[in-house]
Amino acid sequence: MRKKKTIAMILAGGQGTRLGALTKNIAKPAVPFGGKYRIIDFPLSNCSNSGIDTVGILTQYKPFFLHSYVGIGSPWDLDRKDGGVFILPPYTHDTGGEWYKGTADAIYQNVEFIDQHDPVWIVILSGDHIYKMDYSRMLEYHEAKEADATLAVIEVPWEDTRRFGIMNTDADDRIIEFEEKPAKAKSNLASMGVYIFRWQYLKYYLVRDAQVADSAHDFGRNIIPGMIDSGQSVYAYRFKDYWRDVGTVESLWEANMDLLSDRPQLDLHDPEWRIYSVNPVRPPHYAGPNSRINQSMVSEGCQIFGQVKRCVIFPNVMIGEGAQVTDSVLMPGVTVAPHAVISRAIIGPDAVVQENARIGGDGSIALVVQDTKPARKGVRP
Repeated sequence: MRKKKTIAMILAGGQGTRLGALTKNIAKPAVPFGGKYRIIDFPLSNCSNSGIDTVGILTQYKPFFLHSYVGIGSPWDLDRKDGGVFILPPYTHDTGGEWYKGTADAIYQNVEFIDQHDPVWIVILSGDHIYKMDYSRMLEYHEAKEADATLAVIEVPWEDTRRFGIMNTDADDRIIEFEEKPAKAKSNLASMGVYIFRWQYLKYYLVRDAQVADSAHDFGRNIIPGMIDSGQSVYAYRFKDYWRDVGTVESLWEANMDLLSDRPQLDLHDPEWRIYSVNPVRPPHYAGPNSRINQSMVSEGCQIFGQVKRCVIFPNVMIGEGAQVTDSVLMPGVTVAPHAVISRAIIGPDAVVQENARIGGDGSIALVVQDTKPARKGVRP
């Protein structure tokens, strides 16, 4: 196998419990976003656009849909003879099989896969964040600093620092302390879950950590603090553009709403940095004679006879006559019956909103999810 200077590993096994019923049957990276995408499309597209053509995807929780969605990586131009995309679920070792015990353990269990490519650098990514990033620029920074590890960071509001791993740096942006979700932070530089390591050094720390019985086997709690304490050169790479951790129903809704301004911070229309996805084969959307669509994204296969305002509408959605949908996200296959009213809500895949129903509008974000796909009735006028 040909040596690769850089490979990427995407941690995509998250359950995403704070997303409630949206992740009952699929992993968090497979959750729909932005009218036609899945969350994992963003790190995969970033890899492709950054020139990283060898990508391992580490799956664990409810992996079947994610495995079939990614396939051989064709939509992201990762179906390569030399390189490509590799699905890496937990597997049986000589000592027996077990789940990944933490983010670091997930990489440790795939040391043999990484060694096959013999990389100089390894890029480790979270599979459940929304952002566009050129990893090649971060690699240039990493090499210029002669760093052993570089962590992408972004400034967050001070009141949010307790939700993140926080970096404390010196004047040269060398990280002198990593605090995991501190009660009282010393800085507001939050980890984005984007790491670059010199592979041979990281491998040493992974092997050492695996031998510690009471370790959390986590990058933020164990590996990175261990490297800093040992004197390795660990740097912060400051990222200035759009980045969202869509770990809750509210943050997922907000990130979708962010797309609806005239000049969104996350530009999905940028021809220089496309976000690729598996596109369903659907006819163009149809708007009925009494419909009204305002400040919304509407995908293929939709049939709209009611009113839609400030919404993100995924493929194959049907909205009946007299229905009013405002400030909401309707995921693939949703049916909204006539005269239903929806406000500030996420309606999960294949859900049915009954005629004259009232959903949302009380301040919080409503979530409606249906497990089984219903028959479409009573939608057309």
